[in-house]
Amino acid sequence: MTTASGGSAGRWASAAVSATVFCVQLEAFALNLALPGIGRDLGAAGGGLQWVVSGYLLAAGALMAGAGRLGDLYGRRRLLMAGLAVFGGASLVCALAPSLPVLVGARVAQGAGGAMAMPAGLALLTNACPPGSRARVMGRALGIGGVATVCGPYVGGVLTEAVSWRAVCWLNVPLALVAVVCAARAGESRDTTAPASVDVAGLVTATGALAAVAVLVDRGPLWGWASGPSAVALALAVGLGAVFVRHKRAAAHPLVDLTLFGNRPFVALTAAGAAANAATVVVLFAVPLALQGPWRLSAAGAGAAFVAPAAAMALAGPVAGRIRTADAVRAMAGALVLGAAALGAAAAAPTLPVFLVAVTGCGAALGVAGALTLIATQAVVRPERAGEASGVTKTVITTAAGLGVAMSGPAADAHGTATAAAVDTALMAAGGCCLAGTVLLVLTAVRPGSSRGERSAADGCPD
Repeated sequence: MTTASGGSAGRWASAAVSATVFCVQLEAFALNLALPGIGRDLGAAGGGLQWVVSGYLLAAGALMAGAGRLGDLYGRRRLLMAGLAVFGGASLVCALAPSLPVLVGARVAQGAGGAMAMPAGLALLTNACPPGSRARVMGRALGIGGVATVCGPYVGGVLTEAVSWRAVCWLNVPLALVAVVCAARAGESRDTTAPASVDVAGLVTATGALAAVAVLVDRGPLWGWASGPSAVALALAVGLGAVFVRHKRAAAHPLVDLTLFGNRPFVALTAAGAAANAATVVVLFAVPLALQGPWRLSAAGAGAAFVAPAAAMALAGPVAGRIRTADAVRAMAGALVLGAAALGAAAAAPTLPVFLVAVTGCGAALGVAGALTLIATQAVVRPERAGEASGVTKTVITTAAGLGVAMSGPAADAHGTATAAAVDTALMAAGGCCLAGTVLLVLTAVRPGSSRGERSAADGCPD
């Protein structure tokens, strides 16, 4: 395995990942709050508006697993920069979109760019950091990137009211360029234990199966789970998944090594992270709509009110980075329990201040759980396959995000606003996801240890 060395390379890798997460999160969170404005501008109904969010998630969820391993094989920095270029270009198209179909298509391209950039960035940082400081550096990078959660809703609300939702998309273009500049100065790394050749059959079958699953999760509630389209999507997912598994067992150098799924800490943390991410998406999607609907705030006012819960979520990254890998499962279970309790309190809140306190506590709890998912799963796998692991983790939690969109979608009416009863239902469903993740962690009863094959501590990342 080749890795970058030297403190400068590590610092630029940290800056590149921070800028990448910031760039991606800013666009996602700002557009959530801008959905009513997009609907008015483009003449779109509530169901169509949901594709602005779910189109991105579908593309990202289907492509991340393959993209993560491609970064391992061909260079994590190279794939990170390519993903950022696609993401920035798609942001430009979003800013100029004349209709909802064009906007949704550009959002799908953004999802593809994010799928390339995120797993590669996490793997790049994992291999640039010594084991002793890796979790703290990743926590800080995720926290700095998570600052977009704080300013995203507010910036989106202000720009939507003062200028247009298109200004939000324009803002993302220079941010993506900054991320590319940072990535260009980071050291390159790749997995040299395997030949640099693409497992085409594995890539096609895995991507197809994941796309079918993502479509089923996203469209199933609208089609009906027993409908013909849902049955076709399920059949495609099962069939392509079976072909993928059969191919992996025979391949000398598979796209995804099936032994990864025998790593109990990795599986438990990833599955619980999926539950946490589904709940997080409900909060990020339904709460801004609730602030503009039942609580009767303007777009700018809703953005300002959302700063507190978003800030709590962003500050959770550095906190999660201080948690030992051996304590990650217990810490995540505790965070999910607190998240479920806070979501229940938000659903029953009689006044706006109580509602904001509850969702702020929820943001802190889900932020810790989400950051732990990305940090701890990287700590329990071999660094040379970090891209593969991060790709699988990001695929699972991104697909779960589609479930979160499906749960929160009924909260929006035809005009993109929300009803109190629908918001309460979505929040309670998110709380159920948190409790399901907790039960999974308790039943699994894993004892995560340190990553196999980690390097000894060396200079490379700021500590």
